[in-house]
Amino acid sequence: MNINTACATVESILFAVGEPISITRLSNACDMELSDMQAILETLENRYKDDVSRGIMLVRLEDKYQLITKAEFAPYVKKALNNRRNIILSPASLEVLSIIAYNQPVTRGFVEQIRGVECSAVVANLVEKELVEEKGRLDAPGRPLLFGTTPNFLRCFGISSLEELPDLPELANPNEDQQLTMKI
Repeated sequence: MNINTACATVESILFAVGEPISITRLSNACDMELSDMQAILETLENRYKDDVSRGIMLVRLEDKYQLITKAEFAPYVKKALNNRRNIILSPASLEVLSIIAYNQPVTRGFVEQIRGVECSAVVANLVEKELVEEKGRLDAPGRPLLFGTTPNFLRCFGISSLEELPDLPELANPNEDQQLTMKI
């Protein structure tokens, strides 16, 4: 398969799937080696980045890739979809989300121990908003659920991986006003 056909094939898969897909899954679908798939994805990423006339771009979310609309076109997409949904997070939700993001995978009990209050409703709300998901069970008595962030969390906060989260000491400065912004 030549480079243009390979790029078109991968682009078609990314468009049809509509959600983050792993490079391994893409490689298997196209019967390609991982290294070849990585080269195709880099080519596509550069094509989208270099072409300002395109309304979409390819983003990497940890080890997965997804086609998304460019931020500057979001108002038009929202209007077309008649979707004015904003994710509004309470201070408690932001606190729980931060604890999960920086310590994942964690149990609800771990979060409650740090916060000092019960948080099952907050965790359920974050799961409903697809910012947090179940990541398995802890091998301990009662086998409590483990929670971690989702690719949607990365997308909403405009980061590619958890390594891009700011260091905790930077956020702990009480003399600075901190504001979180989410890209929807």
